[in-house]
Amino acid sequence: MLNDYERKVLRILYNYKGIRRRFPTIHELTVKTGRGKADIVAALEGLIAANYITWADKFDTANIVILEGWERESEQPKQPAASQFDRPSDISYWTEY
Repeated sequence: MLNDYERKVLRILYNYKGIRRRFPTIHELTVKTGRGKADIVAALEGLIAANYITWADKFDTANIVILEGWERESEQPKQPAASQFDRPSDISYWTEY
């Protein structure tokens, strides 16, 4: 599971590449996120460790490859949604005003 800042950087990378057909530079990431270069590099390293991106040449962001553009679903089991048939029959809603 990604922290908020890593998720933000991943979304910026994904959307920037889709709109401008290139990845943002480190300077552009500092402007978009409001954080420093060290924070951005740490977030990118976290994305590499979680296998969301690969980045062979760490001097240029143009070499980033996005493996997954969205955060993965959590592994927590989901509760099944209660259907209208699982509820007890209660007509008081309709008969008592």
